[in-house]
Amino acid sequence: MKPHPISSVLASLGLALAVLLAAPLARADDCPRGDLDKRFCDRNGDLVADTPSDPSKWLDPDTLVFSYTPVEDPSVYENVFVEFMDYLAKKTGKRVKWYGAQSYAAQVEAMRSGRLHVAGISTGPTVFAVNLAGYVPIAIMAKKDGRFGYKLQLITHKDSDIKTVADLKGRRVAHVTPSSNSGNQAPRALFKSMGVIPDKDYKVTYSGKHDNSIMGVANRDYDAAPVASSVLDRMAAKGVVDKSQLRIIWESKPFPTTSYGYVYNLKPELQEKIKEAFYTFDWTGTRLLKEFGRKADRFIPITFKEHWADVRAIQKANGVVYTDEALRGLKLKKKKKK
Repeated sequence: MKPHPISSVLASLGLALAVLLAAPLARADDCPRGDLDKRFCDRNGDLVADTPSDPSKWLDPDTLVFSYTPVEDPSVYENVFVEFMDYLAKKTGKRVKWYGAQSYAAQVEAMRSGRLHVAGISTGPTVFAVNLAGYVPIAIMAKKDGRFGYKLQLITHKDSDIKTVADLKGRRVAHVTPSSNSGNQAPRALFKSMGVIPDKDYKVTYSGKHDNSIMGVANRDYDAAPVASSVLDRMAAKGVVDKSQLRIIWESKPFPTTSYGYVYNLKPELQEKIKEAFYTFDWTGTRLLKEFGRKADRFIPITFKEHWADVRAIQKANGVVYTDEALRGLKLKKKKKK
């Protein structure tokens, strides 16, 4: 029995309708994103989240919230950045408010929830912020000749019998947090290549911050610690730690320092004004220059794809994945002494 002509037409129309209805879904799912969270797209291949194409999804807050990486006391750095925040307010026409984050995870979570708009985020956590919160790094502190960066330095007390990386075996070694580049990710990858495997050859104790690791070694709470040279230099310059009480056993090649940028869904015009604020800010006579002047005297443009390539490679070698569970690992705090 042949099908009725009308039935054939209806069947064809039904098939066509199904294809049309499925097409938008297929296009919505066809979104290149690499390691980015499923909320984001990366159609231009720069490894950071694209600004939404729908203007209704743009953020244009009356007040911009700014935060600096919680390497040391957040209240101290609010004063350091006060002139820059005033300049950012002038350039954007917005009020600018300080957010003193207590952990790397707190920064990432605040940006992901829309409570943080502009930030300076530490080297390792930058990758988490890009992939989980839609963070777009645009600048870094540098010298006039373009030099920037810091080194991973493995430190011990001056009277310690630890002389090489191999001597870490069986010792008390402080790492910073799981996401920290110089304080955890780089040591795990680089020490392994030198025959020492953290958590196997020595037990890792997370201190929570670079300054905790440094003071812990100075006070002999830890036998050694991998830390950022930039933090050690700043603490020594302030007289917080006596560098003569420490010995540097080994150091790496330079890594990029703290990145500066904004959340991906800010209004495009606002993004451009924020870029202009970073690139044109004059450090002369500012607290920023007083604090960071030995290493930097300006902000210069950078890209996440180029300048964070080595950091991403180290995290990949360590099997890092960018998930909520991994983000919770950034919250680890210094354990109290018993």
